[in-house]
Amino acid sequence: MSLAACAALVERADPIRFRATMAAPVAARRVLFPLYAFNVEVSRAPWVTAEAMIAEMRLQWWRDALQEIAAGDGARRHDVVDALADVLDVEAAQCLDGLVAARRWDIYTDAFEDAAHLDEYVDATAGHLIWTAARLLGPAAQSPVRDFAYGVGVANLLRAVPELEARGHKPLVDGTAAGVQALARKALARRGAAVKSRRDISGAAGAALIAGWQAKPVLAKAAAQPKAAAAGTLAPSALADTARLLTVSTLGWWR
Repeated sequence: MSLAACAALVERADPIRFRATMAAPVAARRVLFPLYAFNVEVSRAPWVTAEAMIAEMRLQWWRDALQEIAAGDGARRHDVVDALADVLDVEAAQCLDGLVAARRWDIYTDAFEDAAHLDEYVDATAGHLIWTAARLLGPAAQSPVRDFAYGVGVANLLRAVPELEARGHKPLVDGTAAGVQALARKALARRGAAVKSRRDISGAAGAALIAGWQAKPVLAKAAAQPKAAAAGTLAPSALADTARLLTVSTLGWWR
């Protein structure tokens, strides 16, 4: 039942990853649904309350749960924790702890210190999630997986710019058109590096990358029309989006 609960949570709160998981091989769902449900719980923790201390406590709860899973001596009972405990090893639990720690930035409205700080955030959120999923599913080299994940994380961040700014946050180091364009091009370049190294990612591990099917068109549009980020118009059309998911799930994540 914990796996079914995870799937239901992802379907409600993260339809993009739900669609990607349903497009992945059935065997991969046992890993992907718990990871994506965990990501839903952690990513929304900073936003469900205006009290920073309560948000910190929510994130700490997940760090404690991961520590219990890593220790292997009986984790707390919770649908998502139960499902995670069935698939995580010590390395995965420790990696996801870094994801939770990075989400503390979302609680506050401080700007990133510099481009390196933004890169660290993207790598600790999108990177840790996608790398953990890929590693648990099959053989993969870490570098290309993280390059691909960087593209996914930047695409998601650029799409979230209007909402984040409306909440008083400063999501970009350089929010000018030139700054958005440079960031999108950097993310496209790293995604391109991952594609060139695709032979280092097994087919089984590649199921973890299907969820990034929107990144390429979003980044390409941001590079060509950087003002679309602030305008909130980076999302692809429904028809093009569905067609791309079909292409990626059929022909490979590198398309």
